[in-house]
Amino acid sequence: MHIRLFNLLVALWLLPAFAMAQSGTINGQVKFPTTTETVLVQLLSADGANLVKTQLSETNGSFRFLNVADGDYLIAIDDAGFVPYKSDLIRLSGQTEVKVPEIALQPTVNQLGEVVVEKKKPMVENKIDKTVVNVDAMITAAGGDAMDVLEKSPGIVVDQNGTITYKGKSGVAVFIDDKPTYLSGADLEAYLKSLPASTLNQIELMTNPPAKYDAAGSAGVINIVTRKSKARGFNGSVSARASLGKRPNTREGININYLNDNVRIFGNIGYAHNQNKNDLYIYRRFRNQDGTTQSYFDQYSDLTGKANAVNALAGLDYYATENTTFGVNINGVSRARSTVSDVGSTISDANRVLDSTIIANNTVRSRFSNVGANLNFRHNLKKGKITADADYLSYISKADQRFRNFIYQPDQSLSGQDESTGYLPSDIDIYSFKTDYSQPIKNDGLIETGYKVSVSKTDNTADYRNIAGGIETPDYDLSNHFKYDEIIQAGYVNFNTSYGRWTLQTGLRLEHTTSKGHQLGNPEKPESRFTKKYTNLFPTVYVQYKLDSIGDHSLVTSYGRRINRPYYEDLNPFVSPLDKFTFYAGNPYLNPSFSQNYELSYRYKGYFSTTLSYSHSKDDINETIEITDGVYYSRPGNIGRSRYYSWNMNAQIPFAKWLTTNLYTEITRGEYESKLYTESLNAAGNWWYISVNNQIKISKDWTAEASGFYQTEVVSTQFVLGDIGQISVGIQKKIMDGKASVKLSGNDIFYSGIRTGTINNLRLTDASWVNKPDSRFVALTFTYSFGKSFQPKDQHDASGAESEKNRVKEN
Repeated sequence: MHIRLFNLLVALWLLPAFAMAQSGTINGQVKFPTTTETVLVQLLSADGANLVKTQLSETNGSFRFLNVADGDYLIAIDDAGFVPYKSDLIRLSGQTEVKVPEIALQPTVNQLGEVVVEKKKPMVENKIDKTVVNVDAMITAAGGDAMDVLEKSPGIVVDQNGTITYKGKSGVAVFIDDKPTYLSGADLEAYLKSLPASTLNQIELMTNPPAKYDAAGSAGVINIVTRKSKARGFNGSVSARASLGKRPNTREGININYLNDNVRIFGNIGYAHNQNKNDLYIYRRFRNQDGTTQSYFDQYSDLTGKANAVNALAGLDYYATENTTFGVNINGVSRARSTVSDVGSTISDANRVLDSTIIANNTVRSRFSNVGANLNFRHNLKKGKITADADYLSYISKADQRFRNFIYQPDQSLSGQDESTGYLPSDIDIYSFKTDYSQPIKNDGLIETGYKVSVSKTDNTADYRNIAGGIETPDYDLSNHFKYDEIIQAGYVNFNTSYGRWTLQTGLRLEHTTSKGHQLGNPEKPESRFTKKYTNLFPTVYVQYKLDSIGDHSLVTSYGRRINRPYYEDLNPFVSPLDKFTFYAGNPYLNPSFSQNYELSYRYKGYFSTTLSYSHSKDDINETIEITDGVYYSRPGNIGRSRYYSWNMNAQIPFAKWLTTNLYTEITRGEYESKLYTESLNAAGNWWYISVNNQIKISKDWTAEASGFYQTEVVSTQFVLGDIGQISVGIQKKIMDGKASVKLSGNDIFYSGIRTGTINNLRLTDASWVNKPDSRFVALTFTYSFGKSFQPKDQHDASGAESEKNRVKEN
């Protein structure tokens, strides 16, 4: 079996070598009157009557048409911001490449005055395999962080635990520049909050990612693309934001870029000081066997925290030749955080007569650091491209916990107290190597293939101690030492081509996983081990059909199979207390979950799309709740079967020259069936989500934004999440001849982002909660761009857009 798989991978790797296409290339350069941007370039037949191909130019204006048959053609550009352009006759006969003269576009000017119509990049763009969100189009996200941008992206919701759902589903894999973050929950949330929005370029949302991406993520992939300036010379920007909610927060950052003929140096550094406050209310009613009330548990937690975070990135690309680039990239994040939880709990009988009061004072001091290093190689072949990346990632976290509980009788007399500490260091080391090869073929097609291996090693310790009379004794029930190693090997092939109005993209990814877990044990608990091995195939298919000759109307259908592996910390069988009645635990028996996703979409240009989708999964990994003897345990668990049915619509509506509205809405039904502890889960529900973003152009230098979302009650496995909504506003003023801007924004201005919910399928227990986060704040942001840039010299445009694109590092 392994020999056959090896032969298959070798065959997939060599396949492009036999698919060489004999056709020519037309490339050129568009010169813009002011700043660089993108325009749609059209390749027409000689008489101008038929559209042959279209190509979106690079941000520096370069473009390239591949696999063009011999003949006579015209180049045309018809963009609302510029005077229409049409070239002289271009003849391709026997040449491998033709370079057209530079195209100098002229702005559209109103004859009654010096009014120039400026083109604006849309907030949302639809591709055959992804939805792209342009970060610069979000005023209210300016000066914020990556989590702020995600929360304002269509179809994405972030709950109070930092869990990200996309189109109603959890299990989303988050990538940074095509590299997985390997984080989840609170750690992922903290990491994304450390990335300034000013360093981001786009958010790519993929329900069925192409085969080149890891198969992880049952709900799809979110790829965060960072900003990489392609302008030559020395330039950069600085930004600073101050915000005030329940607590004040600040953020500062600087980005720099230097690019000449042979070297590109880039980097950024940022600092953030964050303070937060949450008010959390938890209610539980315990029942007798006949359903009558036995007792009540009510809890209020005042959660306050402070964090200082520094993030930095530095990189260098060396262009050894026109077609060969070597690069190195080093990045890091360091965060120190302290959290204080003042918790008051009351226990009362069925008649609400007070039985006892528990006052808890818990403190957690933690440090988190991430260091990553990347070596990369890019080489353009005569036809095709080969790339290689070697990565090392290190995540180090340490937490010191102290828990104090005081028990009072109804007369306020102290009847008992206890104190404990916890020390939780965790180390994750990840080594990864991947190589990819792409080969253009006829019919404007492309074949891609590649191989990847990643090795992950985690080491987690939980050292808990009880304190009595000033003497510490080990708590062996909660303490443990857990090690987990994982190796994933993967190979893929991806193919896309066009035939008339049809576009086909299909891929197949093979992944083999070996994982080993070792709980070392302690004097009271024996050690335990487990080993798992599994090999899986993950196909993806996309088919697009243009309903008209120019492709304004199109239908797109897709299918993909995905896997959701347990996060490292979820496999750790730790038990961590919040108080005497609430514990969080890991689950070493988690299985990977598998899902299959189907979609059918109708799209009109880049302005409108509507999609029907269906997905079903086995062993979904979700938070589960068990209550035993009045104690609440939260741990990840497998949900036997889950099904999702969804309809969504995304529209960009230009109501007027001064107003553009981005509208996203979806209706989803979720169904869940599973055996869960002492109960059987059989839950289902429908919910509706809508988000609106209004972009307002007041004048040349003034712009504004008003955005918001609303989501009805959501059924999610054991949980029923209450309805929630937010409205945010922002206004921006360009100053200093457009080199700087000042932005004032308000988030959740009506403080409607309060999260509520109930928990079902609990043995003889009803439970609910209310969480009031620090979501309402006002922020003032200043951004300044400095330095000079210039367009590439003519001699470096010879290989067209692909060459320029690959002269800038792609992570």
